[in-house]
Amino acid sequence: MPTPSNRDDSPRRHASALSSPESRVPSPVVHPSYATSRRNVPSPASFRRWTEAALRGARHRKAAELSIRIVGAREGRAINHHYRGSDHATNVLSFPADLPRGIPSPLLGDLVICAPVVVREARAQRKPPRDHYAHLTVHGVLHLLGFDHRNATDAERMEALETRILATLGIPDPYLPA
Repeated sequence: MPTPSNRDDSPRRHASALSSPESRVPSPVVHPSYATSRRNVPSPASFRRWTEAALRGARHRKAAELSIRIVGAREGRAINHHYRGSDHATNVLSFPADLPRGIPSPLLGDLVICAPVVVREARAQRKPPRDHYAHLTVHGVLHLLGFDHRNATDAERMEALETRILATLGIPDPYLPA
């Protein structure tokens, strides 16, 4: 069971949860870690909220736990080089949990989000960095759930789902031109 610091204990939240079909789905446990300055980087509560929206939008009804590591350019580049062979930092990397079959676990995996890349891309796309962090969190969580964009059909499906999830958060379609 999540500790009180991992959920919103307000009466309004509990009252609305009791009347919604999602009330039986536990809130995700999100472990954010900051390996770079936290200046202008969203709070743990924001990452939890975005993760919850992604899980709800993907109709994931089980307990879920994941880590989100916010890194600087150097670490982002090193991780991307080590795991993908690309010698540059990228916006988000997803590492699904690799557990043996038959092992019940809420672990979805890990996300690595590179803060300087997020800010640079947000500026280039003329969108608030917070919206871009939300988009990349949703995108990464969907990867942890098995969604991908390796072909056009899968890409369209994943982008449409991301757009619907972000709309529930009041965030405009990230795929529209700026």
